[in-house]
Amino acid sequence: MAIINFFKGHPSTNLLPSKTIADTYSKVLVNNSDYLEYDNDPNNQHPLAYGTDPGNLEIRQTISDWVNSKYQSNYLNAELINLTAGASYGVANVLASTTLPSITKKAFIVTPTYFLINSSFVDVGLGDDLIAINETAGEEYDIDLVKLKKELKKFGKEDQTEVNIIKNDPRGERKVYQFVLYLVPTFSNPGGITYSVKTRKKLIDLARKYDLLIISDDVYEYLDYANTETITKPIPKLNQLDQETITNKYGNTISNATFSKIIAPGLRVGWQESATSHLVKQLSITGANKSGGTPSQLSTFIVNDLIKTGQLDEIILKFKKIYKERAQTLKESVKKYLPKGTKVYGGDGGYFLWVELPNFVDNEKVIKEVSKKNVILASGEHFEVLGESNKQNWGDHCIRLCISFLSSSEIEKGIKLWGETIDEVSN
Repeated sequence: MAIINFFKGHPSTNLLPSKTIADTYSKVLVNNSDYLEYDNDPNNQHPLAYGTDPGNLEIRQTISDWVNSKYQSNYLNAELINLTAGASYGVANVLASTTLPSITKKAFIVTPTYFLINSSFVDVGLGDDLIAINETAGEEYDIDLVKLKKELKKFGKEDQTEVNIIKNDPRGERKVYQFVLYLVPTFSNPGGITYSVKTRKKLIDLARKYDLLIISDDVYEYLDYANTETITKPIPKLNQLDQETITNKYGNTISNATFSKIIAPGLRVGWQESATSHLVKQLSITGANKSGGTPSQLSTFIVNDLIKTGQLDEIILKFKKIYKERAQTLKESVKKYLPKGTKVYGGDGGYFLWVELPNFVDNEKVIKEVSKKNVILASGEHFEVLGESNKQNWGDHCIRLCISFLSSSEIEKGIKLWGETIDEVSN
């Protein structure tokens, strides 16, 4: 019996645009000789050469134009972009550049959180300084801003924007923040919800007051199921809102974006946006970038061509249509097969839905038993913020379900087996 794995958070292999990517690599490397003129261009380098620190200027401009077209805005330009090797690299890069244990007092992570993010904070010496901030779906704000403000006031000082600027770094001036906050504000992983503009603006106000850097994993924006015939205009990013009313040199936001969710995860290309050029320039000169130039230099050319030819939009629309069908199947199956009182969050975009079971369900036992039927579920315990004081006991009654990896028929079958197992364990 085939394994039905709801834990895997990437597209099923048959959805990946393998031939399109292969053809584009050939086009870039074999059929295009224009890149030879880059030999003497300080802003652009050959696809097989070391890249420039922030990535080729022409490619950053292509990405900028593409993003602006989706947001129906002109907020972004090439000078506000730093190219990365995907979102995971991006978070590590931001933390390495903007935090120091001697200056950064606390790091906040919205919970339930992306299950592999804790290690990035441990790597920069902030593992013992994490504070969980709950998502609060259905309330006035989408995260617990009351607790966030209380903790900021408890551990920090106001008006520190111009204080923690390191002048003696040989690479140039460097801003270190008093606090950092990590979140996934659109079709959140794992919560599945999208934070309102009201929540985003309030967050920016707090960030400016307490010298907080908001690290926003913006990875699912374009996978909005509302309209599968076009790419729906996304809600404004935090850095976009920050830019509109910017009050300081560096800003308080970083959009950490990636093409992993909208092309293929193995391509390893992402980009970072900031509200001002000063912060994104700082991110482009971390140690690894100064040594080897922008990561994934060759793959950035693939992305560039996919955007210019319109193939990227076609790939996204294909994903959206299939994911919408799968999400609908999942929601209908949960309603049909799981106990009355089960709550479902998400399902309007992105990859994930968050399911909260009634209290009578022994979640741990059910997950163990259903795995014997080859159904793999992601228990809520995986999505906790590190530290005993941060524990929310998500594992007691919560599950994250992914719709990108499984077909609609696999999804329904897996939910049915799950529901039957709950009945067996509970009776």
